[in-house]
Amino acid sequence: MLSKVWIWLKDVFSDEEDPNEPIYDPVHIATMLVLTIFGISILFWLFWALLVYKGGLLDKIIPFFKVIFTSKTLADFGYEGYPYEMGIFDGWITNIVALLFLFFLIWRIRRIFRHSIKL
Repeated sequence: MLSKVWIWLKDVFSDEEDPNEPIYDPVHIATMLVLTIFGISILFWLFWALLVYKGGLLDKIIPFFKVIFTSKTLADFGYEGYPYEMGIFDGWITNIVALLFLFFLIWRIRRIFRHSIKL
């Protein structure tokens, strides 16, 4: 038993490299780490801007449809004018941009997967 441990320790600390072992490039690992953190932060911004910022898009959908399909007006939901007081519709531009970016991201990922399946 002790000889197996000794052989393992010699292998771990030896200067000889096993030719069957893959070579890891530290720059590649660091790049993947940075890109992973960047991707996670993009997804965080996307979902935060879509669902949380100024009430999120979901809180604006029902009042929007009430304005379109019923006799309610924008003023009933606190809207007084674009840059000043927008009521419940405050932050809708950011929510729409995040929604468009989400659609674009889904379209690109779907296209990449369809292309990889064809290969």
